[in-house]
Order: sequence, then structure tokens, then C-alpha cells
Amino acid sequence: MEIWQAIVLGIVEGITEFLPISSTGHLTIVENLMGLKIDDPAVTAFTAVIQVGAIAAVLVYFAKDIGRLGAAWFKGLFSAGARTAPDYKMAWYVVAGSLPIGIVGFLAQDLIKGPLRSMWVVAIALIGWSAVMAFAERAATQLRSEKDLRLRDTVVIGLMQCLALIPGVSRSGATITTGLLRDLDRVTATRLSFFLGVPALVAAGVYELPDALKSDNVSISVLAVGTVVSFIVAYASIAWLLKFVAHHTLMSFVWYRVGLGVLIIVLLSTGVLSAT
Repeated sequence: MEIWQAIVLGIVEGITEFLPISSTGHLTIVENLMGLKIDDPAVTAFTAVIQVGAIAAVLVYFAKDIGRLGAAWFKGLFSAGARTAPDYKMAWYVVAGSLPIGIVGFLAQDLIKGPLRSMWVVAIALIGWSAVMAFAERAATQLRSEKDLRLRDTVVIGLMQCLALIPGVSRSGATITTGLLRDLDRVTATRLSFFLGVPALVAAGVYELPDALKSDNVSISVLAVGTVVSFIVAYASIAWLLKFVAHHTLMSFVWYRVGLGVLIIVLLSTGVLSAT
């Protein structure tokens, strides 16, 4: 992999990681167009590692919120009175909601790196999950805000986040959509999606880092460039998405996903794209 490819993939990762359009799906498409083997362990590892750049953007953007939650959680470990604080409960909610994808991701890693790394899977998942997103927009009441969050909400959302292990579903798409189906407002569902993404994506990046470093196809400089670029672009993407969901539905993303899924199927059927 060359530096220019790392830059392009870093840009794609930064733009798509937090939009409900599937970062893994888009990275898979672009890697395929570049002629990279999308089922190559080194390419899979590179994809996971540069996601850490996007997560770093979340840590910086929400530094005050994350610092407040972390302080409340730590204080609650030693003080019974502090355990009644909303921030202490919220911190545990994020931990509980992050556990399912960590467990499933570890147990299903061979499936994720193998059969699921297919352009057919990406296309079908893009279209299929779009129907769920459209239904959520119609069914959601959005009557609940962040102060109304309960442990059951984050556990259910965390379980649905596991579907994002299928390329094309989208982690943010799965979590935001499930949040809407739990009657959370879009901004609350989106913020929670960001928080739940931190443990999951950091763990994935750290786990895949050794595979990326030992590969002859991916150098340390390439990894560094891709990660830095994804951080810069993701920071801008976060700010834009929070403003967007405050005033717009997810339907524009739904139509984009469907159009892209249909295009991929056409390109696969005509031989322009290869499945792996």
C-alpha cells in the first residue's frame, strides 16, 4: 500500500465512520477499486487501525463530556453517594452497551475477515438496513432525551451494534436507528452512538495493530498517515453530523445507501468490480 492510497482511505474513513452509510462498506469499495485484495489480512488490519484516528476525533470533540463521565465513574468506585449521580450511571451504561460487540467481534473474527469481506455482502447490507432506517424514521416518537436513558436502552443498542460487523450495515446506522426505535431523539441517539463507538473501535484497532505492522504490504508510515488523515476529516464530520441530525431526518442517507447498493450490484454483475 502506498502513501496516496493511505490518504484516500483515511479521507473515506473520516467521512463515513460516523455517518450511517457504513465506513467498512465504503473502505471495501475503495480498496477494491484501488486493486487491493479486500480479504487480505493486512488490508483488513489497516482498515481497523485507521479507525482509531476517527475515534481520537471523538475523544477530542467530546473531551469535556468524556472527562466528566470518566471522573464520575472513578469517583463512584469509592463513594456510595457518587453512585447516584447521572454521569456515573451514564458511564456504566456506555460500558454495558460496548460489551456485546467486543464479545461477538472476538468470537466471530474468522467470519468477519473471511466470508463477510465480499462486495455482495456490502451491497445487500446497504440496501437491507436502509429499510430498517426508513421504518425507524416513521415509527420513532423522539420523546426521550439523554436524561431519559436507561440501562436497557444502551444494552439493546449495544446488541444491535453487533450487526455493524457485517460490512454495509454501518455501526452508526445500527446504533442511531435502534436509538430512534427506543424513542430517543436523533441528537441523543447520535451522541450515544459516538460514545459507544469509542471502546469498540479502539479495541478493534489495538487488536489488529500487530497484524498490520508485521505485514510487508503496510508500513508504519502508511498506517500513521492514514490514521492522522482519518482524525482530521472525522473531526469535521462529527461537527457536521450533529448539526444535520438536529434539523433533518435520516432519509437522505437511506436513499444514498440504496443507490450505492444498487450501483454495486450492477458493477458486480457486469464484472467491473470483483466480489473480493
